[in-house]
Amino acid sequence: MSQQTASTHPESQIPDSGAKDIVLAFSGGLDTSFCVPYLQERGWAVHTVFADTGGVDDEERAFIEQRAAELGVASHVTVDGGPAIWSGFVKPFVWAGEGYQGQYPLLVSDRYLIVEAALKRAAELGTKAIAHGCTGMGNDQVRFDLAVKALGDYEIVAPIREIQKEHTEVRAYEQQYLEQRGFGVRAKQKAYTINENLLGLTMSGGEIDRWQAPGEGAVGWCKPRAQWPSEPLSVKLSFENGEAVALNGEKIEGHKLLAKLNGLFAQYGVGRGLYTGDTTIGLKGRIIFEAPGLIALLTAHRALEEAVLSKQQNRFKPDVARKWVELVYEGFFHDPLKADLEAFLASSQSTVNGEVTLESNGGTVNAVAIESRHILNAKGATYAQAADWGVAEAEGFIKLFGMSSTLWAEINRKS
Repeated sequence: MSQQTASTHPESQIPDSGAKDIVLAFSGGLDTSFCVPYLQERGWAVHTVFADTGGVDDEERAFIEQRAAELGVASHVTVDGGPAIWSGFVKPFVWAGEGYQGQYPLLVSDRYLIVEAALKRAAELGTKAIAHGCTGMGNDQVRFDLAVKALGDYEIVAPIREIQKEHTEVRAYEQQYLEQRGFGVRAKQKAYTINENLLGLTMSGGEIDRWQAPGEGAVGWCKPRAQWPSEPLSVKLSFENGEAVALNGEKIEGHKLLAKLNGLFAQYGVGRGLYTGDTTIGLKGRIIFEAPGLIALLTAHRALEEAVLSKQQNRFKPDVARKWVELVYEGFFHDPLKADLEAFLASSQSTVNGEVTLESNGGTVNAVAIESRHILNAKGATYAQAADWGVAEAEGFIKLFGMSSTLWAEINRKS
């Protein structure tokens, strides 16, 4: 990740008292805001890092920097996470082509890139102390901690997990804690918990957690049916070695391409799903997810891949993909097996070159045309239309191909 902008308040408003430096992954929300004074009161000089992986506008980005300054952090930096999330996650995820448990497109995988941004800042400061605002109730703590442990010998401090030892109403306690110290709490209470980044949006809480139908307020990026445009959407994606490199003939950086696809296909309600899955910590998790750009990418890539890979590649690759997805979902982003699987995935993409036209009339997206010099066309035959072999060859193939099954039937057939 490359540093994009530094805060206009890079220096602490608190005099240097010899406190130890710690880097906090910071979003400006209640949890990470609480972490700042909590850590300061325990002798830490807190340096905040906001890894911008999409999902925030300029106004929100400015608020996050202002919030860090208001809390009196020792320094704050904002990092552009777009290029890293494309190369580190989107490329291999699209190569894999599978959602977790066949559905969920791993929309919180930006957590691993946030860790890398925090550790880079720690190296700049010469500290081995890292903090995060994950609770002890969810998957993110596993992803964060395992990623940190895989990348070095660090001290991990998790204030929200700490206060859960003594307080059951954690968020109420955090709000009171901040207000008692003169820090306002933004009135941003919602019926749902929403996470947004370049990959997409997830939504939980309310009736979703109660296994009921989502209410009218459970809306994100994707437009409802009544608002879909009347004209169909058609776009053309170009791929080189399995990576999308151009949109409608225009070369564009991967993370910017994904952002454009999000905007285009969200208007047609593409990529929205209601999903129940087995979480890392053992509970059932139920969420709404919206990933219009990723679903469009997956659709185009799979259509091209199915046309250019061999039968055996297309049969075997989903097994590799499912394991890769499980590793990423459960926190093993830096496990050596993941790198091994990615070596196979990369190798499989050498002929995944060409252009795919996607079309949507709303709700779904289809790959309607494929152009590639690698399509496995037989020169003298077309499925169910024409063949360049004879009847005897077909009958001989069927006889040999089905011999084992036929023999079993002959020997065990009841007379």
